[in-house]
Amino acid sequence: MSLPDLIGAVQPRIALYLPHRPHGMEELVMAPSARTLVAANSNHWRKIVTLLAKVASPEADDWRRFRDEELFQQTALCFAPQLIKSLCWHWIGGKENLQRFGHLQHSAVPLAGCQEILIDPDKRLLLTPYLDYRQLSNALVSEIRSALSAHGFYCG
Repeated sequence: MSLPDLIGAVQPRIALYLPHRPHGMEELVMAPSARTLVAANSNHWRKIVTLLAKVASPEADDWRRFRDEELFQQTALCFAPQLIKSLCWHWIGGKENLQRFGHLQHSAVPLAGCQEILIDPDKRLLLTPYLDYRQLSNALVSEIRSALSAHGFYCG
């Protein structure tokens, strides 16, 4: 039996691609929950779901409620090294993780004044450092939100 490759919405607004699966995948696939994911795993996973919520939440100041109540209704964590077939935004965190995607064709360019965050709006592709507070500070999350907002992510 193969391991599942996705936790969360089948047609997410944004899919976050990570190289490692959390513990408790079977339960999380059946009933996706940020609380369950964090409870079954390390503080590292709390940071990941928190950063995903801070970026994906329709209201920047409402990310905690969004994380706890809606995160996996609107987003997904993906573990396969290929983009899902969806019109969503695709977020690949980490250079080593990006290498798993082989010959992914894109035209991602750095955000102005933020060389470590790249975006390809035509492919709805977001490339960032790996999801960790030291690498993705609140200031960088704000830059990401601004870039996504400029491309209509938070509309509708």
